[in-house]
Amino acid sequence: MRPVSVHPFVRFGAGAVATAGILLASLSVPASAAESDQLWIAAPSEKNLQIGAETGTPVQVGLYHDNSNFTVTDGRLTVDASGLAGVAEVTWPENCAPTGTTAVCSVAQVPVLGSDYSPQVLLEVRAADSSEAGAQGRITYAATATGGPEGTLQAPLDSFETTLTVASGPDLVLEGLDPVKDAAPGTVLTAPLRVTNEGKEPARGFTLGMMASYGLGFDSRYDACTYTQTGGDYAPMSRAECAFDRVLQSGESFTLPEPLRIALADHALRERLDVGVQPADGVADINDENNYRILAVDAVNTADFAVRGSRVSGAVGETVKASLTFRNKGPGWIGNLGSGDSVALVDFTVPEGVTVTRAPAACDPRTLDDGNYRSGRLGAPRYVCEMPYWVLEDTVRTFRFDLRVDTVVPDAKGQVALRPVIRGTGFPHDPKPRNNTGWVTVNPTPAA
Repeated sequence: MRPVSVHPFVRFGAGAVATAGILLASLSVPASAAESDQLWIAAPSEKNLQIGAETGTPVQVGLYHDNSNFTVTDGRLTVDASGLAGVAEVTWPENCAPTGTTAVCSVAQVPVLGSDYSPQVLLEVRAADSSEAGAQGRITYAATATGGPEGTLQAPLDSFETTLTVASGPDLVLEGLDPVKDAAPGTVLTAPLRVTNEGKEPARGFTLGMMASYGLGFDSRYDACTYTQTGGDYAPMSRAECAFDRVLQSGESFTLPEPLRIALADHALRERLDVGVQPADGVADINDENNYRILAVDAVNTADFAVRGSRVSGAVGETVKASLTFRNKGPGWIGNLGSGDSVALVDFTVPEGVTVTRAPAACDPRTLDDGNYRSGRLGAPRYVCEMPYWVLEDTVRTFRFDLRVDTVVPDAKGQVALRPVIRGTGFPHDPKPRNNTGWVTVNPTPAA
């Protein structure tokens, strides 16, 4: 399967499943990429099957493609379960037409991976009554669809399979942590949390990990937990690592000694608490996909993004230094903790009469009209500077350019504009969009 880059906060805890950000709009995509597309299959690489389970283990499979410039339809996912013979049995969903141990499953509309993606084929796989612990089988996949630059797309052959292993053990399941909307900064909320063992074997102790985004804090503290702060190259977070020696029998549940209380800071805005649970002492969990949950907290707050340019003067042949400055005036911070996308792009059009002779590393050269990538870092007519995936409530960042004056053009202006990574989405958190635009002025005319 195609590798995807994953931001470290996409999923916290063991057994993480990688997800990818959505394809960026044409402002951030090379011209060559806009002319290509590829079909992919999203499937788990491995799953455990509980011995003696009355219900099947879900195996979620889906199709997606790369390029939002194309509409892709009539997806046909071929699922070959012949490799499960004697090990497990498959229950097919309604959108699959089986013939023996193989089925063709229909996906009417194939999305681009991102907010519109969810698995379209939901298989149920149950260990055969005669299978023993350690037995393994596999499901393989192939897919085609209509669309893309050539009219048809095909997923890479022999690249997608799921290995299923028959096992017996604990299956810890996290419950609770429903999303919270319209929370007030500066308040404390209670987050119900329960761990249940749905496996056939007891869990002889377990660990619980919690990571709170920058706008959240742990108001309740437990003796079984250690608390640390993280940061550095990543957004600041609060982390709790807890170890409980409680034995959870099959069907038994556990709740924390007292309710989990989460404090919202004054700078809270779009927050998340990531929680993961695992059996202790390295014991494997039968199904680690239900060991992890995210508590999403949306606070009633804003973050005022602003940008300003500069005014510089120079004679022909001189080099002047121009600055573009981003500022978050708060009161909220912003972190794209799921996608890892830049919180904003600073789009700079170079003024007439000057040539860029030095550009910051975070600023990519672009063509003037369509904003596509341009070869050669220096001398471009336009640059797009990428902010990090997070900014605090008082972040200020300056991008400094060297401009050689080739011709003196009085009041030569170049626009500096803040833009979202995904065109058309805007900045819903920003209460004052008018200060998202500024100017670099070269050789301004003195005021009368």
